[in-house]
Amino acid sequence: MRKLQYLFMSLAALLLATPAFAQGAAEPSHWWVSIGAGLGMGIAAGLCGIGQGNATASATLALARNPGARPAIFTFLILGLALIESLALVTFVIIFLKVK
Repeated sequence: MRKLQYLFMSLAALLLATPAFAQGAAEPSHWWVSIGAGLGMGIAAGLCGIGQGNATASATLALARNPGARPAIFTFLILGLALIESLALVTFVIIFLKVK
């Protein structure tokens, strides 16, 4: 757990310090932005995949316990999956806006 915390802290420092790297150079270093964007999209896609897997597993377990509640479970499952997927799509749009 501690290693994961250090990993995320170092990634945050790398992504937040991007303007500081470009200030002293005659030609801005845009490759840091590309690396940060790639890492951000990878993390977003991975975590969205984990979230979708957990949501689907929970819905399957709920259907196994109470098959009569299928319409309500299905509605909330689709709503939850759409919201989770929108997080990945928003990250994708932000990457296209930042990386030129």
